[in-house]
Amino acid sequence: QVQLVESGGGLVQAGGSLRLSCAASRRTFSSYAMGWFRQAPGKEREFVARISWSGGRTYYADFVKGRFTISRDNGKKTVYLQMNSLKPEDTAVYYCAEGPVYSSGSAYTTDYDYWGQGTQVTVSS
Repeated sequence: QVQLVESGGGLVQAGGSLRLSCAASRRTFSSYAMGWFRQAPGKEREFVARISWSGGRTYYADFVKGRFTISRDNGKKTVYLQMNSLKPEDTAVYYCAEGPVYSSGSAYTTDYDYWGQGTQVTVSS
């Protein structure tokens, strides 16, 4: 069973920054695409960003382009989400997820097999 543990969430004012981390237990972490998703109260879980297994390709939802950056450190088996210029509408629980092996991942939750417990991000206006 793969474990993913997110950290770094919290309360921040609009315009501020947070850096989320997701530590994975899988020994072969470097072979898997990783993604970040978020879910606000009363809404469906939505795609935020993804990164290929090698780290060479990244993809973002339109609403975070230019503000968020996904990266990974395969030596530490950790994926990050740097969030800048945060807006109140970014308030949600953020989840990391493990995608398919040797791929660039996808924007669909059904393509991810393992999920973290989530970390709350709250942006005040």
